[in-house]
Amino acid sequence: MVDVATRVYNHKWKIDPIVRSLIDTDFYKLLMCQSVFRNNPDAQVTFSLINRSKKIRIADIVDEGVLREQLDHVRSLSLSRGESTWLRGNMFYGKRQMFRSDFMEWFENLRLPPYHLEKRDGQYELTFEGNWPEVMLWEIPALSILMELRSRVVMRGMGKFELEVLYARAMTKLWEKIERLREVPNLHVADFGTRRRHSFMWQDWCVQAMNEGLGKKFTGTSNCLIAMRREVEAIGTNAHELPMVYAALAKGDDALAEAPYNVLADWQEEHDGNLRIILPDTYGSQGFFDKAPAWLNNWTGVRIDSGDPATGAEIAIRWWQDRGEDPRQKLVIFSDGLDDAKIIELSAQFSGRVRVAFGWGTMLTNDFRGLMPDDALAPFSMVCKAVSANGIPTVKLSDNPRKAMGPADQIKRYKRIFNVGEQQEIEVVV
Repeated sequence: MVDVATRVYNHKWKIDPIVRSLIDTDFYKLLMCQSVFRNNPDAQVTFSLINRSKKIRIADIVDEGVLREQLDHVRSLSLSRGESTWLRGNMFYGKRQMFRSDFMEWFENLRLPPYHLEKRDGQYELTFEGNWPEVMLWEIPALSILMELRSRVVMRGMGKFELEVLYARAMTKLWEKIERLREVPNLHVADFGTRRRHSFMWQDWCVQAMNEGLGKKFTGTSNCLIAMRREVEAIGTNAHELPMVYAALAKGDDALAEAPYNVLADWQEEHDGNLRIILPDTYGSQGFFDKAPAWLNNWTGVRIDSGDPATGAEIAIRWWQDRGEDPRQKLVIFSDGLDDAKIIELSAQFSGRVRVAFGWGTMLTNDFRGLMPDDALAPFSMVCKAVSANGIPTVKLSDNPRKAMGPADQIKRYKRIFNVGEQQEIEVVV
């Protein structure tokens, strides 16, 4: 196992890049990319960095030249033979040849497209424009780079023993969480922490610790490179990006109302079983379920990613009951801002009522809260979202209005079309 503190202290950044591979990304990005490659390959989409934690003036912390160096390195990467073999031949969710030959041939020849970077008022404006399948693969590397560069700056002046103590404390903190989670019956938890991780090496350590500490209760990691190297399951399905872009491409109000379901219709053509997971909250979960077509009744489960998680699960359970489905046979995946205490609470609350799983993100791979003066390494909320498609702004409403995005007039229009009323604001920590 890598001695993280010694590696951080000794290595030269140029020979230890932040993003090491095109598959140092989340599994759901590749699944979505294949779907986009098949259904909307020519859509022109723009992704943009959004720092929700405005008090973190990331452009004042991270040097622009160093950031460009890391971004340029990502543009030099291509799929290795071993990575291609793993994607082509490995079994994912019980299925071989998850990725089609035409998609793999395209992916094997891919180099990520150019980026646009400038500083404005203490923040970086980082955007990616081009064909949807290409630019969408910038999201995870861009976030990983900025999060780790910030960590490196904060730790830059620390001595060897100081670093050893810091990581020893962080390791102890995580291991204590693992020990508490061991006691949870029927637990199923995966690492979802690539986007806002402290560093690649730290995420890798966290996955190994979870694997050893939780055994079969640890179901895998969203990070493809770590899944391949550590021989654990790659975990993931789909994200808000798909309905956001489909909605922007819709012509007229009626087509817009159908866009979230068209996403899942396309998804259903490619996937079955545990990949048929509904993400209902892009334009409000209650409205989504109220108008959901009957063919979604037998899908495997839902993922709760905004709003009050218990409320979201109750909405899904009532929907299944109203449709004549047995919720005890369905799966609810919680994935929004989780830490061990919330995982334990939700496990107890829904035990016996529904199958439960957890995607544990930032508070798994970047919980350095309280370990440095002024909480200088505390995680913060940064995202990289699709902001337009074919020149049309995208919109996200969410079950938490603090996560909403898009022009005000379009947010108003979407709320009308999707029948979204008053919503409860919840603090966005990560």
